[in-house]
Formats: sequence, structure tokens, C-alpha cells
Amino acid sequence: MTKPNDSVDKILAGDIRTAARLIRDIDDGVPSARDVLKALYPHTGNAYVIGISGFPGVGKSTLVDQMIEQYRAAGKRLGVLAVDPTSPFSGGAMLGDRVRMQRHGTDPEVFIRSLATRGHFGGVTRSTQSIIDVLDAMGKDIILVETVGVGQDEVDIVTTAHTTIITVIPGMGDDIQAIKAGILEVADIFVINKADREGVERTRNDLKNMLEMNAKETDESWLPPIVETEAVRNRGVASLLSRVEDHKAFLFGHGRKQLQQRLQKRAWKDLTDTIRETVTKEIVDRLQQSPSFRSMIDALVEKRTDPFTLCENIMEDFYAGKEKESGPGAGSEDR
Repeated sequence: MTKPNDSVDKILAGDIRTAARLIRDIDDGVPSARDVLKALYPHTGNAYVIGISGFPGVGKSTLVDQMIEQYRAAGKRLGVLAVDPTSPFSGGAMLGDRVRMQRHGTDPEVFIRSLATRGHFGGVTRSTQSIIDVLDAMGKDIILVETVGVGQDEVDIVTTAHTTIITVIPGMGDDIQAIKAGILEVADIFVINKADREGVERTRNDLKNMLEMNAKETDESWLPPIVETEAVRNRGVASLLSRVEDHKAFLFGHGRKQLQQRLQKRAWKDLTDTIRETVTKEIVDRLQQSPSFRSMIDALVEKRTDPFTLCENIMEDFYAGKEKESGPGAGSEDR
């Protein structure tokens, strides 16, 4: 068995196989992965994370594929996470996005991984931040995170990425109006992909009108630019990367306060998600081993109680058990 310290040293040295095994363990919820993540954490915070989101069918994967090519031409080391829909059979990712990027699969400086949503509706998975940390510790300069889709509630990417790109296509006028409350909060750059299609001017005007209505004229504000691309022909992608660099310069310049707020939100979410996952797993595991669990299910089916009442009772019993384990007088103050 590989010791945690051995894995840490290999990952810091950029060992792909060790990183791949750890990422698999993280995604599968293997407890031993935590020890490695603890040791890697001080070595994170150096990579620049870019989120790419948008409705299915707007060409996100093709856009990411072209971004990989241009970043590699500039000598950047890349990590790429593609959050795919979950397979109803295996529970794993469908791998559709990674297939499109397969031409970069043999490049040792490009690490591509598909992650299943596993029922998570926030646009990214629970394990995404931990896997970003692994790629960061490996020495990747840029980490691209492509999410499964975006809507008003699917805006978790903003707590994960430094720069968030929202991708649309011509002819989405009504959809843009419908989701404007959500995307205005998360978008740092708008991309109109498939810009050779009819309706690109109307889409640009719709976005401009939305942005102008919400614009704040201060040195600490950032007005998201609108970039037109034809990813399949590699047109406009260089301009997009230039806008990403502009946003990065803003964050580390006039927008440093905004950057600090983003880092605080990311840390807050990372901690609360970890606590929620840990506590939930402990309670559920203990509950499922209890002989009373089956009777609770039967009571719900027969409508003799409700899940809210059961949950309240479970929590009371859980914390009562914790107090008993800690011994008499635990937690009390001296008087």
C-alpha cells in the first residue's frame, strides 16, 4: 500500500498515475484520500482557475479544446475537468466531453478528467474543489473547469473559478432574458459561440442591454466583455484568452478586493461542504446500521409519520449520543 507521504511527494513532482489514483479515490469518497489532501493543501493556490459554463449544445467542449491548444502553444501546463452527466447504469461520467478533447490526451502537460455530476445540480460536483487542489499541487498553470450546464441555480462555478466564462449562441434571446438574474452574478466574460449563425447581433445587443442596466461605474467594478467565437474554426479564441488575461490583471490590480472576497467565498464553501459531507455521512452510516432504520422506512411508506419529524428525532438522538460519549460535564464551563 502506498503511504500518504509517498503519494504527496509523487504528486508534487507531477506524477500523473499517482494523481489519477488520488482523483479516482476523491471522486469515489475513499476516506484515505483525505490524508493526502491535508498534506497537499499548503502547496495549492498557485494555479489560475477558469470556469466555462452555458447551456448544453452551445459548444463548450469545442471551445475548451481550442483553449487547450492555444494555452499549450504558450507553454502553459493544463488541468482540465469536464463535469459530465451521470450514467444511469454505472453512476460514472458519460465521458462525452473528454472524447472531444482526446487529441490532447497524449500530451504529458495536459491532464484531462471527466467527473460525474452524481445528482449534484450546482454545475460542479462536490469533489471538484479537492481535485482542483490536486492539479494545482501538481504544478498546473491553468485549470479549466467545464460545467454540465447553467441556470439560475447552477452558479456554483463562481465559488470555484477566478474567471467564469458564460457561453451562449445566437438565437438565445428568450433564454438569456430568462436566466439573466443568475448569469449576471457569475459571468466575468460572455462568449457568443457559433457567431457565424444568424442572430448574433441581436444576441450581442441583449447581453449589452443586460450589462448596461447593471453596470457600476467604479475602479473596483468589472464590466464583462462580450467575445464572438467560432470554436470549431478556432476563430475568436485568441481574443477570448486575451480577455481572460485582462480579467486576471484586474483581479490582481484594481479588483484585489473582489479577488479576496472570491477567495473567502471559496474557503467558506469548501469548509461548510466538508463539514456537511462529514456529518451527513457519519449520521447516515450509523443510522443504516441501526435496527430501527427499516421501521422508519415502513412508517414513512404507511404515512404514520413524516421525514421532517424523523429527521428531528434522529438529530436529537445523534447529539444526545455525542454528549454521552464525551462524558459527564463535557463542554460545561467552570463556575
